[in-house]
Amino acid sequence: MKTRFLKFLLIGAAFCLVNACTKDEARDTFVGSTAPALTASVSSTIPLAYATADQEAVKLSWTNPNYQFASGVSSQDVSYLIEIDTTGANFTNPSRQTVSLSKDLSVSFTQAQLNDYLLNQLQLKAGIAHNLDIRVTASLAAAATKVVSNVLKFTVTPYAIPPKVAVPSSGDLFLVGSATAGGWNNPVPVPSQKFTKISATLYEITVPLTGGQEYLFLPVNGDWSHKYAVKDKTLAGLADGGDFGYDKNDNFPGPATSGTYKISVDFQRGKFTVTKQ
Repeated sequence: MKTRFLKFLLIGAAFCLVNACTKDEARDTFVGSTAPALTASVSSTIPLAYATADQEAVKLSWTNPNYQFASGVSSQDVSYLIEIDTTGANFTNPSRQTVSLSKDLSVSFTQAQLNDYLLNQLQLKAGIAHNLDIRVTASLAAAATKVVSNVLKFTVTPYAIPPKVAVPSSGDLFLVGSATAGGWNNPVPVPSQKFTKISATLYEITVPLTGGQEYLFLPVNGDWSHKYAVKDKTLAGLADGGDFGYDKNDNFPGPATSGTYKISVDFQRGKFTVTKQ
């Protein structure tokens, strides 16, 4: 009797376990959702001006996507991705601006924030009207739950702002360091280690560099009192480019392999790029 009773007990426990698992599985089944409806505080033109930089440019709001599971409306946190791109790019532009949010159903951008996105991320020219597309994507953990809103279209004219990094008052820029033919000797050899001034905020040089070494930018040849450098040379990928500043702590890390490279220094954006030729 005891043996038979134990068998019935085990069978009953197994049935309950399977039934519970089936219910859990049903409870977690994704049923559907509704694409968020995106609206804005302005209709077609977003105002931008340096004099009103701290004021709101636009406020975006969207409806809850109401994720539905077999158990009902999801109580999980929803993530939102705001995308800002030029019209016609269809949000495929690798330089499009993205802003990630959790839970919130609205976001507000100041004129300074939006202007910075346009100039430094989308790299649009100041003083010229541009057409923008904005949308929001909602998602849970699973990619299959992504839903995309309608697209809002705007016209916006970014304004010029002071460069992120002060341009050389000398109007010149020189390359020095162990990665160069001149080493750390200062003054450096010219014209081979003097940058070409492309515009008021852009300098470029194409020069042989020794792999695994370092360098700096100097505004005055023969003078160590001021320099352009990076905050932390150990950042991954910095040998290919990144942020730089005036009188920072660390040398620029040079490329890993020797060769001829083009160095572009963009003071407006505060970024440099290194490209092998």
